[in-house]
Amino acid sequence: MTTSSRTTTRRNVAIGAAVTVAAGLLGVASYTATKPGGAASADVPAAEVSADPQAGVYSELAKLARRDHGDALAQGRADAPVVLIEYADFLCGYCGKFARDTEPALVEKYVEDGTLRIEWRNFPIFGKESDAAARAAWAAGRQGRFWQFHAAAYAEGAKEKGFGEARIKALAEEAGVKDIARFTRDAGGEAAAQAVRADQEEAYQLGATSTPSFLVNGRPIAGAQPAAAFTQAIEAAAKAARTAKDTKDAKDAKADR
Repeated sequence: MTTSSRTTTRRNVAIGAAVTVAAGLLGVASYTATKPGGAASADVPAAEVSADPQAGVYSELAKLARRDHGDALAQGRADAPVVLIEYADFLCGYCGKFARDTEPALVEKYVEDGTLRIEWRNFPIFGKESDAAARAAWAAGRQGRFWQFHAAAYAEGAKEKGFGEARIKALAEEAGVKDIARFTRDAGGEAAAQAVRADQEEAYQLGATSTPSFLVNGRPIAGAQPAAAFTQAIEAAAKAARTAKDTKDAKDAKADR
């Protein structure tokens, strides 16, 4: 087992039975948000954000943020006050909708100013091609091209072309992966399989049954919700983080006197 896998396992165990039950609402809401024939709805309970910035937040789930400086499947400062974790599948239409319609604005507004970090988790649930795409994305990350591969795989109409071997190679080339031979070896290797499996196990322990599913500083959000749901959750999490920091600074200053 790799160091990354051991770390992930420890954090999964740390969730605890009580928090896993509480996080089961993510599974219920994910089905409601993405059930066949239905559109993602802003009325899904997991996406509701109350005036209380801590309402609906599970502190143990917030600990799933890896904050690894070397994580190729993340963007934003490792010490950002807010971490959005996304569990997604490249064959998921709603995931593509989020990637194209919502995520770019979140990056521009919150990642670039240091407020938000986005951490990707591969959660392939649609079979062999989903798994192949997940491993390929991880392999692209080994050469610093994960987000470019992510953009290519989620481009309008991309998923309809499938993720067969030739298509994955074409996506890697489109993403600017330099060493395609290495990419192919990495995608087919055990390290890729283990990394994808660790992400899957984390999502299943949370009760996620559909994609996309998200955590924003421990607050579950299910489905490709309207941008406002993410904006509200990020703003609430940032406010809570500022309050916690101010409280800590005040205590530290008092202790120093």
